[in-house]
Amino acid sequence: MTINQRVKQVRQALNLSQAKFAKALSMSNGYVAGIELEHNNVNDRIIKLICFTFNVSEIWLKTGEGNMFEEQADLFIETASATFKELKPEYQKYILKQIDQLLEIQNKEKEAGS
Repeated sequence: MTINQRVKQVRQALNLSQAKFAKALSMSNGYVAGIELEHNNVNDRIIKLICFTFNVSEIWLKTGEGNMFEEQADLFIETASATFKELKPEYQKYILKQIDQLLEIQNKEKEAGS
């Protein structure tokens, strides 16, 4: 399978028309159609744009290996970690206390439900 075919596969997996897919990427419908018909090349800029916009794995898009989409949990963890690192130490302590309290609440809810 070519990268152009994988682009089409992404669009179909997202259940988007060529027009909606093109609009989300700020591209023309004709250019997307050209990609899918393998008349237009998929350059690095388009790869990055598709991956960023639709949470697609860059490795999968380039090679077909692995999962089509990035794990959402990984994205959340990366974002939370980056934000946490920017906080002052006293705010980091506060966040950790809040997480502990949320875990306690969650565990009590699990116990009550079982």
